[in-house]
Amino acid sequence: MSQDQGIDRYQLRVEYESGDKFQIAVRQHSIRVDQPTADGGDDTAPTPTDLFIASLAACVAYYVRRFLSRHGHPVAKLAVTSEVDFASHPHRVGAIDLRIEVPGELDPEQQASLLAVASRCTVHNSLRQPPEVRIGLAQL
Repeated sequence: MSQDQGIDRYQLRVEYESGDKFQIAVRQHSIRVDQPTADGGDDTAPTPTDLFIASLAACVAYYVRRFLSRHGHPVAKLAVTSEVDFASHPHRVGAIDLRIEVPGELDPEQQASLLAVASRCTVHNSLRQPPEVRIGLAQL
């Protein structure tokens, strides 16, 4: 069962590795993050912001894949591409444009249904109704 379907709470852990590199442990998976060399990192892995955008695109892709499969459409070349614009004051992601590439043809009604389903993925819902973020401190 995934963390966004039926689990009320789950935990992941981010640990310092070296330089600007961190390891993220989530369930049995490990993901590394780093910063580009222009920002002082070694560019050995995506940035946390890259993962943020990727999580939205991947969530949309998952919902679209489920929609296409449920309606008997091919999924072999399904892809979601994102383009990001940054904003400042404070520095943040200002806009995200997602383009869903679906194999084959969908009629206008199917297109509207697919876009409605895609816009309701868990990550997108979380952006539309932002979660409360509480930051605490533990001194070791």
